[in-house]
Amino acid sequence: MRPARTAYAHVALLMFTFTVACARPATKPVPLAGEPAIPARRVPVFPADWPWQPGAKAAFAAHAMVASDEPLASAAGVEIMRAGGNAVDAAVATAFALAVTYQEAGNLGGGGYMVVRMADGRSEAIDFREVAPLAATRDMYLDAQGNKTDRSLDGHLASGVPGSVAGLSAVLARYGTMSLRAVMQPAIRLADEGFVVDSGFARSVRNDSARIAKFAVAAGTFLPGGRVPAIGSRFRQPWLARTLGLIAERGPDVFYKGEIADSIVAEMLRGGGIITKQDLAGYKPIWRTPIRATYRGYTLLTMPPSSSGGATIAEALNILETYDSIPPTGTAAHAHILGAAYQRAFIDRNSKMGDPAFVRVPLAQLTDKAYARRLRATIDPVRATPTPVVEQRMREGTETTHYSVVDPYGNAVATTTTTNGLYGSGVLVRGAGFFLNNEMDDLAAKPGEPNQFGLVEGEQNAVAPGKRPLSAMSPTVVLDPAGQLLLVIGSRGGPRIITSTSQVILNVIDQRMSIADAMAAPRLHHQALPDTLRMEPRGLDRAVIDALNATGHRVGLISNVGLVNAIMRVRGGFESVGDPRRPGGIVGY
Repeated sequence: MRPARTAYAHVALLMFTFTVACARPATKPVPLAGEPAIPARRVPVFPADWPWQPGAKAAFAAHAMVASDEPLASAAGVEIMRAGGNAVDAAVATAFALAVTYQEAGNLGGGGYMVVRMADGRSEAIDFREVAPLAATRDMYLDAQGNKTDRSLDGHLASGVPGSVAGLSAVLARYGTMSLRAVMQPAIRLADEGFVVDSGFARSVRNDSARIAKFAVAAGTFLPGGRVPAIGSRFRQPWLARTLGLIAERGPDVFYKGEIADSIVAEMLRGGGIITKQDLAGYKPIWRTPIRATYRGYTLLTMPPSSSGGATIAEALNILETYDSIPPTGTAAHAHILGAAYQRAFIDRNSKMGDPAFVRVPLAQLTDKAYARRLRATIDPVRATPTPVVEQRMREGTETTHYSVVDPYGNAVATTTTTNGLYGSGVLVRGAGFFLNNEMDDLAAKPGEPNQFGLVEGEQNAVAPGKRPLSAMSPTVVLDPAGQLLLVIGSRGGPRIITSTSQVILNVIDQRMSIADAMAAPRLHHQALPDTLRMEPRGLDRAVIDALNATGHRVGLISNVGLVNAIMRVRGGFESVGDPRRPGGIVGY
């Protein structure tokens, strides 16, 4: 039984088991036991005209669950777990399936981060972020007058060396129980047999048709005859099916040293890119120790640099923890405190973080609770403080897709991957069938000037060969006060990843919301520059906005603050709900 690929609607489906060949015997750990320590629930109050009111019912699964941005990809992960695989096997299967059914962000030509937390207490993070090619230079995206161009966004020069295939293969080898061939079968099937085009897929292609149409190879696949694929038609990707089959049979070496590497380099030569066989052969994912932060007795396992997400979340939550309690969501006091905490954490993010192989990141300071108390002292209890003033006082003292996976034994995986912009650089590799990223824009093409997300970063994130661009990706696992699994969470949305991920966590812990209400609640965003407290349309009552403006906040609108995929452990199993801003696919059993 195969689920329909329903656009922007979450689904909960049972999958039939299929037979797979395993590289090594599957272990049989003890199923997850005991009840999670969930704060007593209470029903929040949202603005009267907020479109998603409290009380929505979440999808429930007694055994295992995958929450991603695309139903067929989530189903692929559940298919693997039904066949005996663990959460890591399922996460890798989901990732490769997303590269087929969700090419706007799922990818072979990009990179990302993963946090793994095994039921026996082991935890590890893997950084498979893209890296700048060896031929990259500091000013390669500036014109003769020193002004930024769009070469870091569109076309062959925008791409860093992809990391997804290497990272996914490495994590499967260390923590999975199945072979690469086995977990890739759903993705290969989806590429070879195709899937039915729905309104969501058609809308995605239509919305980015101008970028896709710039490049003949991409247009030939995604805009056949100059038209968006018709709803109800079957979308097949034979080039991509062959690429996935090669990876399944020969492993990551075929991508970085073999036939697929040859295709990438040939594409670079056709379009003036600079990724070489040496760049590809030299790529390595990096195993890292997750940041272990605490908040009111709960523990967060989250991503360290080269991602800024984990440290920025930890810093913001440490500031908020200095308050005995957080005011109710929707109030001016709540918006003021959250905005001030994010403002300070983003100042540090933008000025102190980068690839730890190139810059010294003061991670211990940024995640230190004593440091957070000093930052709290700079927050006026009733008035906003302009970012330049905050920076002075502190000196005195980046499209993505996220998916979450849990299995019956309590193993959990949080993964965020990206090509940066939707459909990356717009360049589809001829003969290989996947888009290349435009991650070079996540390096500071011109330090001190904003990138496509409005982030203003410093010299520490300037373009340099071999450097990993700074990211906001924040895959996170939350443990309850007893050290048991509670949440697996992350988001998409550039810098809004940080604020959206952390606010859902805060909604569960401080506001005591159900996972459905925590996901539906209005969100806020502040990234220091621009110096604006941004809210989602209709997310605050008019009287609250007036009160914030009167106390010095510049309140602005933003279409949405992130798109979150989260799974919460509850009594008897797991719950999840699609982010109502753009629901994806939730599949469990």
